[in-house]
Amino acid sequence: MKIIIVPIDFSTDSINALEHAIIIANRIEAQIRLMHVVKSKNFEPPFIINDFSSTSANTIDDFMKIILDKYKDKAKHGMDYKVREGKIFKEICNQAKYDDAYLIIMGTHGASGFEEMVIGSNAYRVVVHAPCPIITISQKYAPIEPQRIVLPIDLSKDTRKKVPFVTEFALLFHAQIDVIGVSELETDDVREKLNTYTLQVESFLKEKNITTTRELLLGNDISESTINYAKEHNAQLIAIMTEQLNRLAFWLGPHAQEIVNHSPIPVISFSPNVF
Repeated sequence: MKIIIVPIDFSTDSINALEHAIIIANRIEAQIRLMHVVKSKNFEPPFIINDFSSTSANTIDDFMKIILDKYKDKAKHGMDYKVREGKIFKEICNQAKYDDAYLIIMGTHGASGFEEMVIGSNAYRVVVHAPCPIITISQKYAPIEPQRIVLPIDLSKDTRKKVPFVTEFALLFHAQIDVIGVSELETDDVREKLNTYTLQVESFLKEKNITTTRELLLGNDISESTINYAKEHNAQLIAIMTEQLNRLAFWLGPHAQEIVNHSPIPVISFSPNVF
């Protein structure tokens, strides 16, 4: 059975991510594994939202069980939790590797706060190092099934690696995929290459009986044009490659980082190392 990992730090952002995960898990027949990471064995009362406050909760396990009791009946294919000790991003990625997770779903802010222009540091590191696709969700984006997915295609060699997974995802939700060719350059050579790439993707999607559209967005900032397109067309998901240089680098490609940082719409990110 597929497993979806949902990091929980007891913030409203992580609970929102859990509610998104339930919708997705129920459709793709996946089990949900909640996960909390503690820095040491010494108990530190977590930041807890009002819905989960309890005088009887004295340990992390108590708090996790409160959440589990509230949501487990909504998850059709099961829900459990794990508590791990160590660095947050490393333990999330280690658990995903151990479980051969299908997906990680997490909020971008979390209890640790949000620095201006930079995604919450732990979410950032998970996106970079995740051994599976990861959906990051900004604050207050209401849980909804993705019915329209924006699939930006650029000139990088890895840009089309995400297509098979996004195709599978779209088929599960009967979602439309908008293929957009993006480049800040607007030359005949760029236009020709992007036309070729996007036509290949469009043909592949049509063979799978997926409703699709295709458009080139040239001469504009890639991240801005992708986000604006998604908002204007009422999309519920943007699918990107992280463009990371290597598995050890705490680095996202500049356009990937901008999209993950600033998109009000959920973003599913793929590392080239996943494939």
